[in-house]
Amino acid sequence: MGHVNPILTLIGLDFYVIDLHVHSIYSDGTNTPSELLELAEQRGLTALALTDHDTVAGIEPLLEAAKDTAVEAVPGIELSAACERGTMHILGYFIDHTCPVLLEKMEKVRAGREERNREILKKLNKLGYVLLWSDVEDQAGEDVIGRPHFAEALVAKGLVKTRKKAFDLLLAKGRPAYAERYRYTAEECIGLIHQAGGVSVLAHPATIYMPDAQLKDLVKQLAGHGLKGIEVYYAEHNPANRARFSGWAKEFGLICTGGTDYHGTNTPDLKLGTGFGQLRVPDEAFDQLKAAVPR
Repeated sequence: MGHVNPILTLIGLDFYVIDLHVHSIYSDGTNTPSELLELAEQRGLTALALTDHDTVAGIEPLLEAAKDTAVEAVPGIELSAACERGTMHILGYFIDHTCPVLLEKMEKVRAGREERNREILKKLNKLGYVLLWSDVEDQAGEDVIGRPHFAEALVAKGLVKTRKKAFDLLLAKGRPAYAERYRYTAEECIGLIHQAGGVSVLAHPATIYMPDAQLKDLVKQLAGHGLKGIEVYYAEHNPANRARFSGWAKEFGLICTGGTDYHGTNTPDLKLGTGFGQLRVPDEAFDQLKAAVPR
């Protein structure tokens, strides 16, 4: 699976560095796919999965740029699933990014996002936080417009002090300028990933807010619907979370995967490959994912 990181070998740690959860400018990250690959090489990564939110627009540039690197590039996606409390995301790995069904379904999500954005703008203006659509577009650049860009526009106009304040006061779920958007169910997301020839994984399960027994039952149900893995090694998971989720993975026959959820300067404390410094996604996670790809 590529070469061992020579830097780690020098200090007696003979393993690969992989990151299976990364975002680019095509969703809400700040790096192009080629910049991510360049950074991955600098940091000694041997594999990187691009998992932009509800879009595959960055996959072709990723695969093209990867031809000139030693990093194995994985075509992926992160689908937003319907969730009553918190957020639920389903990651897809080794997908066919040209799959017509996938592209059709993502177009429906895109249209729903645009409708949601118009509703957010209307709510903000009604609340007295006056923004023009062009103010939000200025912050997005090439990105798919989302709530982070509304937050940045509010800061740029001097209407709130920080991006965090914008979310806490206005844009977070349950706050007055929040607007829901169209999402598929988790089961539909899993089915869509499989239709695109990929492997489905439940992302950062700690962001789904429900009692432990209920969350465990959800993971069991999703495994019954074809879920293949669970994100155990995640930058914000504490040791208790890792132990809990890896236990469920063993019980339900799921692959333990992981990644940093890197967004570039939008997550300034996170480092590609190692998160806050201690993250290490086991080599076997990558091999198991590859082995799970439908033949």
